[in-house]
Amino acid sequence: MVKASNWLTHLDFEWGSPIWQHWWPELSKHHRVIRYDERGNGMSQRDVPHVSFDTWVRDLETVVDAAGLDRFSLLGISRGGAIAIAYAVKHSKLVLYGAFPMGLYHYGSPEELEARRALISLTRLGWGLHHPAFCRMFTNRFMPNATSVHENWFDDLQRVSTSAENAARLIEIDSNIDVRRLLRQVQVPTLVMHCDRDQVVSPEHGRQLAAEIPNARYASLPSANHLLLSEEPAWEFLMQEFSAFMDWREESASRMRQISAS
Repeated sequence: MVKASNWLTHLDFEWGSPIWQHWWPELSKHHRVIRYDERGNGMSQRDVPHVSFDTWVRDLETVVDAAGLDRFSLLGISRGGAIAIAYAVKHSKLVLYGAFPMGLYHYGSPEELEARRALISLTRLGWGLHHPAFCRMFTNRFMPNATSVHENWFDDLQRVSTSAENAARLIEIDSNIDVRRLLRQVQVPTLVMHCDRDQVVSPEHGRQLAAEIPNARYASLPSANHLLLSEEPAWEFLMQEFSAFMDWREESASRMRQISAS
Protein backbone atom coordinates (compact mmCIF):
# COMPACT_ATOMS: atom_id res chain seq x y z
CA MET A 1 0.00 0.00 0.00
CA VAL A 2 1.30 3.45 -0.96
CA LYS A 3 0.10 6.55 0.91
CA ALA A 4 -0.06 9.68 -1.21
CA SER A 5 1.36 12.75 0.46
CA ASN A 6 -0.84 15.08 2.48
CA TRP A 7 -0.32 18.45 4.12
CA LEU A 8 2.23 18.42 6.99
CA THR A 9 4.18 15.19 7.29
CA HIS A 10 7.45 14.13 8.86
CA LEU A 11 8.34 10.45 8.44
CA ASP A 12 10.45 10.22 11.58
CA PHE A 13 8.48 12.57 13.85
CA GLU A 14 5.19 10.76 13.15
CA TRP A 15 6.30 7.56 14.88
CA GLY A 16 5.79 9.22 18.25
CA SER A 17 2.66 11.09 17.19
CA PRO A 18 -0.59 10.72 19.17
CA ILE A 19 -2.32 11.63 15.90
CA TRP A 20 -0.59 9.26 13.46
CA GLN A 21 1.15 6.51 15.42
CA HIS A 22 -1.92 4.21 15.42
CA TRP A 23 -2.25 4.38 11.62
CA TRP A 24 1.00 2.84 10.46
CA PRO A 25 1.30 -0.23 12.74
CA GLU A 26 -2.35 -1.09 12.07
CA LEU A 27 -2.16 -0.71 8.30
CA SER A 28 1.15 -2.57 8.10
CA LYS A 29 -0.17 -5.69 9.84
CA HIS A 30 -1.27 -7.13 6.51
CA HIS A 31 0.40 -4.84 3.99
CA ARG A 32 3.76 -3.30 3.26
CA VAL A 33 3.06 0.41 3.71
CA ILE A 34 5.12 2.97 1.80
CA ARG A 35 4.86 6.65 2.73
CA TYR A 36 7.02 9.65 1.93
CA ASP A 37 7.51 13.33 2.73
CA GLU A 38 6.58 15.49 -0.22
CA ARG A 39 8.88 18.25 -1.43
CA GLY A 40 9.10 21.11 1.07
CA ASN A 41 7.95 18.89 3.97
CA GLY A 42 9.45 16.76 6.70
CA MET A 43 12.72 15.09 5.76
CA SER A 44 12.54 16.11 2.10
CA GLN A 45 14.25 19.18 0.72
CA ARG A 46 12.59 22.31 2.11
CA ASP A 47 13.72 25.06 -0.24
CA VAL A 48 12.34 23.98 -3.61
CA PRO A 49 11.49 26.29 -6.51
CA HIS A 50 8.61 24.28 -7.99
CA VAL A 51 5.59 23.08 -5.99
CA SER A 52 2.26 22.39 -7.68
CA PHE A 53 -0.42 19.74 -7.94
CA ASP A 54 1.37 18.27 -10.97
CA THR A 55 4.66 17.99 -9.06
CA TRP A 56 2.82 16.19 -6.24
CA VAL A 57 1.50 13.61 -8.70
CA ARG A 58 4.94 13.21 -10.31
CA ASP A 59 6.52 12.79 -6.88
CA LEU A 60 4.11 9.94 -6.15
CA GLU A 61 4.97 8.33 -9.48
CA THR A 62 8.67 8.67 -8.66
CA VAL A 63 8.24 6.98 -5.28
CA VAL A 64 6.32 4.08 -6.84
CA ASP A 65 8.94 3.65 -9.56
CA ALA A 66 11.82 3.84 -7.07
CA ALA A 67 10.18 1.16 -4.91
CA GLY A 68 9.80 -1.09 -7.96
CA LEU A 69 6.10 -1.66 -7.32
CA ASP A 70 3.81 -3.50 -9.71
CA ARG A 71 0.63 -4.40 -7.78
CA PHE A 72 -0.42 -2.11 -4.94
CA SER A 73 -3.31 -0.14 -3.46
CA LEU A 74 -3.25 3.60 -2.98
CA LEU A 75 -4.32 5.51 0.15
CA GLY A 76 -5.27 9.18 -0.16
CA ILE A 77 -5.92 11.14 3.04
CA SER A 78 -7.31 14.68 2.88
CA ARG A 79 -5.49 16.52 0.07
CA GLY A 80 -3.72 13.24 -0.71
CA GLY A 81 -7.04 12.00 -2.03
CA ALA A 82 -6.91 14.30 -5.06
CA ILE A 83 -3.31 13.24 -5.75
CA ALA A 84 -4.33 9.59 -5.45
CA ILE A 85 -7.26 10.11 -7.84
CA ALA A 86 -5.02 11.68 -10.48
CA TYR A 87 -2.64 8.74 -10.18
CA ALA A 88 -5.31 6.01 -9.93
CA VAL A 89 -6.88 7.03 -13.24
CA LYS A 90 -3.90 5.30 -14.82
CA HIS A 91 -2.49 2.95 -12.26
CA SER A 92 -4.00 1.76 -9.00
CA LYS A 93 -6.72 0.70 -6.57
CA LEU A 94 -7.99 3.40 -4.30
CA VAL A 95 -8.89 4.17 -0.67
CA LEU A 96 -9.90 7.79 0.06
CA TYR A 97 -10.31 9.25 3.54
CA GLY A 98 -11.37 12.84 4.28
CA ALA A 99 -10.69 13.67 0.63
CA PHE A 100 -12.07 16.32 -1.71
CA PRO A 101 -12.38 16.75 -5.49
CA MET A 102 -11.85 20.53 -5.55
CA GLY A 103 -10.32 23.24 -3.41
CA LEU A 104 -12.11 26.22 -1.89
CA TYR A 105 -11.22 28.57 -4.75
CA HIS A 106 -13.61 26.62 -7.00
CA TYR A 107 -16.72 26.78 -4.82
CA GLY A 108 -16.24 29.16 -1.89
CA SER A 109 -18.45 32.17 -1.15
CA PRO A 110 -16.83 35.63 -1.06
CA GLU A 111 -16.76 35.40 2.73
CA GLU A 112 -15.09 31.98 2.63
CA LEU A 113 -12.50 33.16 0.14
CA GLU A 114 -11.71 36.17 2.30
CA ALA A 115 -11.32 33.90 5.33
CA ARG A 116 -8.96 31.63 3.37
CA ARG A 117 -6.78 34.57 2.35
CA ALA A 118 -6.69 35.66 5.99
CA LEU A 119 -5.66 32.14 7.02
CA ILE A 120 -2.79 32.18 4.53
CA SER A 121 -1.59 35.53 5.88
CA LEU A 122 -1.83 34.29 9.48
CA THR A 123 0.15 31.19 8.51
CA ARG A 124 2.98 33.31 7.13
CA LEU A 125 3.04 35.38 10.32
CA GLY A 126 2.44 32.83 13.06
CA TRP A 127 3.67 29.45 11.82
CA GLY A 128 5.89 27.56 14.24
CA LEU A 129 6.15 30.37 16.80
CA HIS A 130 4.59 28.47 19.72
CA HIS A 131 1.72 30.94 19.84
CA PRO A 132 -1.07 29.15 21.79
CA ALA A 133 -3.97 30.88 20.04
CA PHE A 134 -2.53 30.21 16.58
CA CYS A 135 -1.87 26.56 17.37
CA ARG A 136 -5.35 26.12 18.84
CA MET A 137 -6.92 27.59 15.69
CA PHE A 138 -5.40 24.85 13.53
CA THR A 139 -5.82 22.00 16.00
CA ASN A 140 -9.48 22.78 16.70
CA ARG A 141 -10.28 22.62 12.99
CA PHE A 142 -8.49 19.34 12.39
CA MET A 143 -9.38 17.72 15.72
CA PRO A 144 -12.14 19.42 17.75
CA ASN A 145 -11.91 16.59 20.28
CA ALA A 146 -8.14 16.88 20.70
CA THR A 147 -6.52 16.79 24.12
CA SER A 148 -3.63 18.99 25.25
CA VAL A 149 -1.28 16.16 24.22
CA HIS A 150 -2.57 16.32 20.64
CA GLU A 151 -2.42 20.13 20.63
CA ASN A 152 1.19 20.14 21.82
CA TRP A 153 2.23 17.61 19.21
CA PHE A 154 0.48 19.52 16.44
CA ASP A 155 2.29 22.65 17.58
CA ASP A 156 5.62 20.80 17.40
CA LEU A 157 4.71 19.43 13.96
CA GLN A 158 4.46 22.98 12.65
CA ARG A 159 8.06 23.62 13.63
CA VAL A 160 9.57 20.38 12.32
CA SER A 161 7.47 19.76 9.18
CA THR A 162 7.99 22.86 7.06
CA SER A 163 8.61 26.60 6.99
CA ALA A 164 5.99 29.32 7.34
CA GLU A 165 6.33 30.29 3.68
CA ASN A 166 6.02 26.69 2.51
CA ALA A 167 2.97 26.09 4.72
CA ALA A 168 1.24 29.16 3.28
CA ARG A 169 2.17 28.15 -0.26
CA LEU A 170 0.77 24.65 0.27
CA ILE A 171 -2.56 26.01 1.54
CA GLU A 172 -2.74 28.21 -1.57
CA ILE A 173 -2.14 25.24 -3.90
CA ASP A 174 -4.61 23.06 -1.97
CA SER A 175 -7.27 25.71 -2.44
CA ASN A 176 -6.87 25.55 -6.22
CA ILE A 177 -7.04 21.74 -6.64
CA ASP A 178 -9.66 20.45 -9.08
CA VAL A 179 -9.85 16.78 -10.13
CA ARG A 180 -13.59 16.68 -10.87
CA ARG A 181 -12.96 15.93 -14.54
CA LEU A 182 -11.03 12.79 -13.55
CA LEU A 183 -13.61 11.17 -11.29
CA ARG A 184 -15.55 9.37 -14.03
CA GLN A 185 -12.28 8.04 -15.41
CA VAL A 186 -11.44 6.11 -12.24
CA GLN A 187 -12.04 2.46 -13.14
CA VAL A 188 -10.56 0.76 -10.08
CA PRO A 189 -12.27 -0.50 -6.90
CA THR A 190 -12.67 2.54 -4.64
CA LEU A 191 -13.58 3.00 -0.99
CA VAL A 192 -14.46 6.53 0.19
CA MET A 193 -14.54 7.17 3.95
CA HIS A 194 -15.43 10.47 5.58
CA CYS A 195 -16.20 11.71 9.08
CA ASP A 196 -19.79 12.91 9.28
CA ARG A 197 -18.93 16.22 11.06
CA ASP A 198 -15.54 16.95 9.51
CA GLN A 199 -14.84 20.71 9.80
CA VAL A 200 -11.83 20.79 7.47
CA VAL A 201 -13.33 18.92 4.50
CA SER A 202 -17.12 18.83 4.37
CA PRO A 203 -18.71 15.35 4.21
CA GLU A 204 -20.46 16.59 1.09
CA HIS A 205 -17.12 16.37 -0.72
CA GLY A 206 -16.75 12.74 0.26
CA ARG A 207 -20.28 11.97 -0.93
CA GLN A 208 -19.52 13.73 -4.23
CA LEU A 209 -16.44 11.56 -4.73
CA ALA A 210 -18.41 8.39 -4.07
CA ALA A 211 -21.26 9.49 -6.35
CA GLU A 212 -19.07 10.35 -9.32
CA ILE A 213 -16.42 7.60 -9.11
CA PRO A 214 -18.01 4.57 -10.79
CA ASN A 215 -19.08 1.86 -8.32
CA ALA A 216 -17.33 3.50 -5.36
CA ARG A 217 -18.43 2.53 -1.85
CA TYR A 218 -19.08 5.31 0.69
CA ALA A 219 -18.67 4.85 4.46
CA SER A 220 -19.69 7.58 6.90
CA LEU A 221 -17.68 7.67 10.14
CA PRO A 222 -19.16 9.09 13.38
CA SER A 223 -16.66 11.81 14.27
CA ALA A 224 -16.07 15.56 14.14
CA ASN A 225 -12.33 15.08 13.66
CA HIS A 226 -10.62 15.38 10.31
CA LEU A 227 -7.82 13.16 11.62
CA LEU A 228 -9.22 10.20 13.56
CA LEU A 229 -7.74 9.54 16.99
CA SER A 230 -7.10 6.01 18.19
CA GLU A 231 -9.39 6.25 21.21
CA GLU A 232 -12.58 7.20 19.37
CA PRO A 233 -15.08 4.57 18.13
CA ALA A 234 -14.88 5.90 14.56
CA TRP A 235 -11.31 4.59 14.31
CA GLU A 236 -12.58 1.03 14.79
CA PHE A 237 -15.25 1.63 12.16
CA LEU A 238 -12.62 2.91 9.74
CA MET A 239 -10.47 -0.16 10.23
CA GLN A 240 -13.47 -2.47 9.78
CA GLU A 241 -14.42 -0.79 6.50
CA PHE A 242 -10.82 -0.77 5.34
CA SER A 243 -10.27 -4.43 6.18
CA ALA A 244 -13.49 -5.55 4.50
CA PHE A 245 -12.59 -3.62 1.36
CA MET A 246 -9.06 -4.95 1.19
CA ASP A 247 -10.13 -8.53 1.89
CA TRP A 248 -12.68 -8.34 -0.89
CA ARG A 249 -10.04 -6.98 -3.26
CA GLU A 250 -7.52 -9.68 -2.35
CA GLU A 251 -10.08 -12.46 -2.70
CA SER A 252 -11.17 -11.16 -6.10
CA ALA A 253 -7.56 -10.99 -7.27
CA SER A 254 -6.99 -14.53 -6.01
CA ARG A 255 -10.01 -15.84 -7.92
CA MET A 256 -8.85 -14.09 -11.07
CA ARG A 257 -5.42 -15.67 -10.76
CA GLN A 258 -7.01 -19.11 -10.35
CA ILE A 259 -9.22 -18.61 -13.39
CA SER A 260 -6.26 -17.45 -15.45
CA ALA A 261 -4.20 -20.43 -14.31
CA SER A 262 -6.91 -22.85 -15.29
